[in-house]
Amino acid sequence: MVCRMDELQRKDVISVKDGSRLGRVGDAEVDTENARLVSIVIYGRPKLFGLLGHEEDTVIRWCDIEVIGADTILVSGSVPVPQPKRPRWLQKFWG
Repeated sequence: MVCRMDELQRKDVISVKDGSRLGRVGDAEVDTENARLVSIVIYGRPKLFGLLGHEEDTVIRWCDIEVIGADTILVSGSVPVPQPKRPRWLQKFWG
């Protein structure tokens, strides 16, 4: 199956471990020396419509991708789920 980048970006990424939706593909990392796809990137969700930045991006290695289907990408393994960060002024109080 051949898949273009714009088709890849329309696919939802689902964790096989718990069935949660991780997001949609935002970008891909390519090894230019060996001409192969290394990982896909799911951009972090915007905070307050993007005015307060966004959460951390999730990088999923190619070896953690199980299946690329028509509408979804199933991933397994230990996919890092970004933890929401507290604003700096709150870190004084809650570390």
